[in-house]
Amino acid sequence: MKHVRWIFVAVLLFSLTAFIDKARPTSGLSVGNAAPDFSLTDSRTDDCLESLKGNYVLLSFWASYDAESRVSNTLLDHALSGLPQPVKMVSVSFDEYNSIFSETVKQDRLEPSHCHVDTSGRDSELFETYRLERGFNNFLLDKNGIIIAKNITADQLAGYLK
Repeated sequence: MKHVRWIFVAVLLFSLTAFIDKARPTSGLSVGNAAPDFSLTDSRTDDCLESLKGNYVLLSFWASYDAESRVSNTLLDHALSGLPQPVKMVSVSFDEYNSIFSETVKQDRLEPSHCHVDTSGRDSELFETYRLERGFNNFLLDKNGIIIAKNITADQLAGYLK
């Protein structure tokens, strides 16, 4: 009878884990991962992450309705000047309306050439590729496109570039 109970427990545990999607990590991209390539096409520019290799790149994902990500994006954008090494910034908003995005860029005094909008919002392929379902993130990439830091603050940025 004791063996039957253990077999039942083992079968129960196996059946509970059989339906979990193991191909996709739940914690998102991590330091040491290669950043997935993507292209951004909007009315102003056509950028591709691959074309920025050879530079440090700061990817910042945000939305105007998410106060924490918006403040972080603004502080990072303003911290780019005076760094020990130049950094290319790619700032991607997931606002669903271009008008809200454009007004936010003006209000926050962001460098327009860094800023892009993906009006698909949370349904965006880019949102899925970077596994942003648990909140917006930023990623610092080395010159080879490898993530060297995640969710850094403006104060920490210079320390990663020495």
